[in-house]
Amino acid sequence: MPAQQGPRTAVAERRRGGWRGRLHTTLDLIRANPTGRVALKIFIGILGALIVTVGIALIPLPGPGWLLVIAGLGVWAVEFHWARRLLAFTRRHVHAWTRWVTSRSLPVRLLLGAVGLAFVAVVVWASLKYSLGIDLFARALHYLATH
Repeated sequence: MPAQQGPRTAVAERRRGGWRGRLHTTLDLIRANPTGRVALKIFIGILGALIVTVGIALIPLPGPGWLLVIAGLGVWAVEFHWARRLLAFTRRHVHAWTRWVTSRSLPVRLLLGAVGLAFVAVVVWASLKYSLGIDLFARALHYLATH
């Protein structure tokens, strides 16, 4: 063990415990081989692209669309520096938005929630109408008129 360790080395050594440590060790072993480094980049690129693609497809629907996009970005961040920077940017802005919303009064938060729910309802209605041909609004009006 060297006499003087920099702060990054000390943090990296502390982080090596548990499953994260095993993962970092495994990735370091794969990166040590030139063929492994290329194969890892290709695997991480394809896996991240698959997750991001599914997430983008799910964004207009209620569900974890944005969460999957961010998870795919996290997968890419394992191997690509640009993804690490974009993930840090996203985290900063999500945390800033969360802090802003939680600092507002209860009526403002309820209004923001209602606007969010209205947006999701419109997206669900438009998705059903234009993809499956089901107009929930017209069916509800017809039901109310006949019953």
